Amino acid sequence: MSEMLQVTLRQRAPIPLDAEIICAPGELLALVGPSGSGKSTILRCIAGLHTATEGEVRCGRETWFNGGVNKGGVNLPPQTRRVGLVFQNYALFPHLSAVENVATALGHLPAVARLARSRELLARVHLQGLEERRPPALSGGQQQRVAVARALARVLDHEPAVLLLDEPFSAVDQVTRRKLQGELARLRRDLNIPIVLVTHDLDEARMLADRITILHRGVTLQSGAPDEVLTRPRDAAVARLVHLTNLFEGTLRASAVSGGQPRLEWYQHSLEIERDSGFAADSRVCWVIAPEHVILHQRVRPSAGERENPLSGTLIDCTRLGPVTHLALAIDGNPHRPLAFTVPTHVATRNDLKPGDTIGVSLLAAGIHLMPWESLDERRGD
Repeated sequence: MSEMLQVTLRQRAPIPLDAEIICAPGELLALVGPSGSGKSTILRCIAGLHTATEGEVRCGRETWFNGGVNKGGVNLPPQTRRVGLVFQNYALFPHLSAVENVATALGHLPAVARLARSRELLARVHLQGLEERRPPALSGGQQQRVAVARALARVLDHEPAVLLLDEPFSAVDQVTRRKLQGELARLRRDLNIPIVLVTHDLDEARMLADRITILHRGVTLQSGAPDEVLTRPRDAAVARLVHLTNLFEGTLRASAVSGGQPRLEWYQHSLEIERDSGFAADSRVCWVIAPEHVILHQRVRPSAGERENPLSGTLIDCTRLGPVTHLALAIDGNPHRPLAFTVPTHVATRNDLKPGDTIGVSLLAAGIHLMPWESLDERRGD
């Protein structure tokens, strides 16, 4: 029976760490952060390939690592931790066939049983008929599937276990990447084990993960459901790390028209906010709004919904990227911190949008998220 993975790690070098992660059985946790934030180092610590200065790695009742002063000094070797690990560069043996690569993780089985089990696992990742090919004769996507099958050989045959994926799809083309993501989503339904995925791709994390942990310089900044973290960050630092470009400063003001509920003062506008923010009236705040909560006003056929936090501004960017068009709107003549959002290209075409146009938008109150204040850039006059 699989059990909870609990990790606490601290070290000053070579990459600073002050991180805590928890991953439940059947859960996929995505570790997200810029290069050098410690994501891969955390996976290596869990697998036993790197030893942190202090901390603890536990899987259920098993302690794999317990280091530091006044600790028991537990540090199990990698081969006893029952971890499946998939690297971004596959790490396959080039002189072995696909089936032989998978068999290297099945040393506990008799030789005859190893090959049979390896073929079953290769079939599970849709590589029937390619079992005898060596890595150079396989495509990048096929090599990655072999690596996944080898990791599963340890996971499925050694319960309890953990599956660790270190940028597993980054080295393959976009089409193969989507196929492998789909296969991982289907595969995880059959695995009741903790799965930890390291990725730079926020869209990938949002699609696949049950929870996301944001890391920066080795520190855990925020963990939660993908939509919560990516649209309601803890502070401006997390907002930047998850690429929320609509990051502004404002002030909460008491308002009689809202029944005492404070409104957000931004430039010359008073914006309705939906939730009780916990900030007192007259507090300075930072705030964000995800692009999907910015609604374009149609020029030809306005709707009643456009009355919610209506704004107008000058369109300073209108960039078509295939089926979607990215827009940037200067509110109240301020082009330095524009409001950015995306519309389907057919909507941009129907409304004949082009730079220099004055257009209207609505900011959905449910999408406005307030955070503690910090000066974003005084020179920009926010």
